[in-house]
Amino acid sequence: MSNLIPGFPHDGVVTVNRVILKDGYTVDDLQERVAVLCENVKTYHSDTGFVGGFVCLNSGDVSNEGSTVGQAVESPLKGKEALIITFWNSMEEHEASHRSETFQPLFKDVLELCENGNEEIAYEMLWSGKAYTPEEAKAAQKAKEQHAVA
Repeated sequence: MSNLIPGFPHDGVVTVNRVILKDGYTVDDLQERVAVLCENVKTYHSDTGFVGGFVCLNSGDVSNEGSTVGQAVESPLKGKEALIITFWNSMEEHEASHRSETFQPLFKDVLELCENGNEEIAYEMLWSGKAYTPEEAKAAQKAKEQHAVA
């Protein structure tokens, strides 16, 4: 299922970069450098395997309902950790993008502000989806009530 990222193939690749900002750098520094890098990827790789992506920043909030490792109040990496997540048709196309002459200098600019260097992990998509509309949710709830096995 791939309706969360339109055009993402069922056998596509998701890459995740975890960035921890070095002291002396700000979120603005990160946003500026990553924006330039992402614009480059969209411009030069939308026709060679790039499907989409997003960048998110650690807000500091910790879900005590969804965490099983204690009852933390706030993440110590608040405002210092970001994830850069991209969607690709294939790993081969992703790797080729990293070898491109336009990508490498911009990538080095981002790495310059990373405390943790960089490790980019590739994942296979197993499931994605968007929320039901209110009408769909009511229909799903009704179907569960009528047909769910206890």
